[in-house]
Amino acid sequence: MPPDPGFPIADIAAFLLCVALATAIQNVTGFAFGLVLLGLSASLHIASVSDAANAAMVLTLVNAAVSFSGGRARPPWRLMRPALLGSAAGVAIGVLSLAWLSSNAVVYLRALLGITIIACAAALLWHSKPLHQLSKPAAFVRTGFLSGLLGGLFSSSGPPLVYHMYRQPLSHELVRQALLLAFAFNACLRLVFVIPAGQMSAHSMVLAACAIPVVFGITRWQLGRPIALPQALLKKMAAALLVLSGLGLLVSALQAIV
Repeated sequence: MPPDPGFPIADIAAFLLCVALATAIQNVTGFAFGLVLLGLSASLHIASVSDAANAAMVLTLVNAAVSFSGGRARPPWRLMRPALLGSAAGVAIGVLSLAWLSSNAVVYLRALLGITIIACAAALLWHSKPLHQLSKPAAFVRTGFLSGLLGGLFSSSGPPLVYHMYRQPLSHELVRQALLLAFAFNACLRLVFVIPAGQMSAHSMVLAACAIPVVFGITRWQLGRPIALPQALLKKMAAALLVLSGLGLLVSALQAIV
């Protein structure tokens, strides 16, 4: 798909660099693609938040499709089924809630979410040892619902699931695959609401189309050269990314309030 004449080539090139970095981090930690991409796009003023978010949904699906293709890994459906069921309900309620929540309520909820995410990051570091046994399905349902609700309201579904999964007594690779499956599922759900509502702009489609080869190439390359990092370091990386996510939400809310 050729670049949109109304969209500078330099902006598209900068966006592709942001996508490359976001993809590399996503393939190591299992999350943060949208966080990194939206944060960089906004700070560099190369795309609106809505366009970057819509493009990120499409690219998340591409990343998941490449990661699970070729028999390299199988999506952990059995492990994540309770979380996905909860997430489906949460996304629907979150998206529909935006229609009747006042703008002030949304702003204060965003601020509260930012504070909560930072607290979760601190708890993740404080409780450095994983749980002794896998959480019960009901805990996965609750976490999935909260994740979907935040995704529907603020397009920020990651933190609850990241906190929950990084505390489970599971290998990092399984945690990464589980998060990848969950976020791809949430991206599908949001696209179901966004596309019929006409919220998928031409710019977001151009950005996604241009970035698909970048996501495909980097993900394939990293699958053949996996980076083995210590579990403690990965947990610290996850906590740091959660802090960035929480601060981003908190700062944007405070700016709106002021």
